[in-house]
Amino acid sequence: MKALAIEDNVMLAQSIKDYLKPSWLVDTTESGEEGIELAKSHEYDAIILDLGLPGMDGQDVCTTLRKADITTPIIVLSGMSETDTKVLLLNKGADDYLTKPFKSNELQARLNALVRRGPQKGKSPVILKIDNLTLDPQKREVRRASKKIDLRRKEFDILEYLMRNQGKVVSRPMIISQVWDAYTETWNSTVDVHIKYLRDKIDKPFKRKLIKTAHGVGYTIHK
Repeated sequence: MKALAIEDNVMLAQSIKDYLKPSWLVDTTESGEEGIELAKSHEYDAIILDLGLPGMDGQDVCTTLRKADITTPIIVLSGMSETDTKVLLLNKGADDYLTKPFKSNELQARLNALVRRGPQKGKSPVILKIDNLTLDPQKREVRRASKKIDLRRKEFDILEYLMRNQGKVVSRPMIISQVWDAYTETWNSTVDVHIKYLRDKIDKPFKRKLIKTAHGVGYTIHK
């Protein structure tokens, strides 16, 4: 599953990203405006939104997303615990509200609960698909031509990241930042090894090859 954290506290955003692995891939931004653009251009299973953002605050971000018909579940983080503030945000379109400071396991539990509530406004659960390759983020299941493919955790996470960025070149450092712990020293060659394993499983047995190398940069996946 994939979440977007719109949080201007860089250390908190990184700690959220680190804690939610490996169940969640987390994109982060300090800007409400950039958060809106990311939410419009990417598929997310949940949005973690700080209320006290500089410039465009969390309330404005929440309102803008809902007006743009972005139905992704939103959980608001705030140091304000007043009931009136919570009611206001829920009326603006937020799905949940968590007061700072909070326990990381509570955030994860609330995110999981939001996802379990099912698709919003009649939307189907997000199944990533490229050609005859499908990936179900919730079931962590991959199939190609209806054949189930067993992937290790890192392989699955890399494939999910590639598929969520279909047609875009993602660099090795970008893959590392999404899939590996921030405090683990990981080399570019490690990514290459995992990509080889992925190709052996999802490309080698099939005529059409989906994972492409962008020489000197990284990798992309497309038909």
